[in-house]
Amino acid sequence: MTALPLILIFLTTVAAMEGFAYVMHRWVMHGPGWFLHASHHRPRNGRWEANDLYFVIFAMPSILLLLGGVQWHWGDWATACGAGIAAYGAIYLGFHDIIVHRRVAHRYVPRSSYMKRIVQAHRLHHAVESKEGCVSFGFLMAPRPEALKRELGRKGEAVLRGAKGG
Repeated sequence: MTALPLILIFLTTVAAMEGFAYVMHRWVMHGPGWFLHASHHRPRNGRWEANDLYFVIFAMPSILLLLGGVQWHWGDWATACGAGIAAYGAIYLGFHDIIVHRRVAHRYVPRSSYMKRIVQAHRLHHAVESKEGCVSFGFLMAPRPEALKRELGRKGEAVLRGAKGG
């Protein structure tokens, strides 16, 4: 296979992963997978949380496709697809765990309107204590904060997290 189709497979996979991430976050992690994801909606004690297992779970298809493409001769398409999944994982790790949740110390302050929007959307997602009533389940494509605030307002004050220190 020539380079152009492989690049297109890679880029399409990276883009499609945002849809996959939305579906998994909305209907699995905030559904039957809440037993792992709940740790992410509570203050973290220590370096790791149960939710981190999702990173391992979601890495498995990438590893399988990379092995299939490189070692088991499934074809270059499998390598490109596995690399696309891995690239999305790296982007997600950088934005979500490093920039938004600051699991690695840094001095970066979001300045672009896009970065400010995804950070604020994710913080609004965490404004709710339970698995019900949350907003903004995607990550790299986030709705405008004003729309998310209106949606939270329609859901009622009972679901919102209480103020810290009170």
